[in-house]
Amino acid sequence: MKLSEVLVKPILTEKANAQQDSLHRYAFKVSRKANKLEIKKAVEEFYGVNVIDVNTAVVPGKNKTRYTKKGFVKGQKPSYKKAMVTVAKGENIDLYSNI
Repeated sequence: MKLSEVLVKPILTEKANAQQDSLHRYAFKVSRKANKLEIKKAVEEFYGVNVIDVNTAVVPGKNKTRYTKKGFVKGQKPSYKKAMVTVAKGENIDLYSNI
């Protein structure tokens, strides 16, 4: 798998931002086929940091319903794979530079 296909996008939530400050841990949405070694190599190459640890989790899709003129419309959000990447102490990733 190409390294450019591994990382989909960073996850920017309140919990992820709190972990960036205290634990030096960054969250990324990654490809379902990517493994921990590929994720580590991609983060080190794209952001120029030393990765200490990579934890992954598959987030299940959630059922969503809403009420419209036609009645209830049911659907499901897709599932995705999430990677929590811990970088070396003293290093950081600037996720807001491209915005």
